[in-house]
Amino acid sequence: MNYWLVKSEPETYGWHHFTQQGRAIWDGVRNYQARNNLKAMKRGDQVLFYHSVTNPAVVGLATIVQEAYPDPTVAEDPGAASKGWVVVELEPLMPLDNPVSLRHIKAEPLLAAIGLIKQSRLSVMPIRVDEFELILKMGAKSSKNDHELL
Repeated sequence: MNYWLVKSEPETYGWHHFTQQGRAIWDGVRNYQARNNLKAMKRGDQVLFYHSVTNPAVVGLATIVQEAYPDPTVAEDPGAASKGWVVVELEPLMPLDNPVSLRHIKAEPLLAAIGLIKQSRLSVMPIRVDEFELILKMGAKSSKNDHELL
C-alpha cells in the first residue's frame, strides 16, 4: 500500500463537499509530476485530504477506489488531450478529530522532509508511511495539536 496527500481549496472543493458527494473524481490536475503521482495510485491506497490556502491543514482520510483513467475534462481543452492527463476516484474514510495545521506540521521535526513543505505547490504527492502515521496520530482525538503552539 502507498500513501498520498491531495490538496484542495476548501472554498472550491473542501472536505464537506467531498463527504456530501461520497465519492469524487480527482480531476483537473495539470502538473506533470502530480499527473505521474495520480498514475501511480492503486486501489486501496490511503490519502490525506489537505485544505490549502484558507486555514491550511490535513482534515481527513480517504482511499483510492478507482485507479487512473483519462481525465474527462480534457475534452474541454483540446490542447491537453495529448498530455495524458488522468483522474483517480476517491472515497472519504473519516475526518481527523483535530485537523493538523501546516503550522503544526512545520513545527514537527519528524516531518521536516515531507513533500508538503519541500514542494508546497504540488497538489498530489506521495507521503512516507512514517509521515502518514504521524499525521494521523497528530490528528487523533487526544492530540493537543495547535494548542501546543499558542
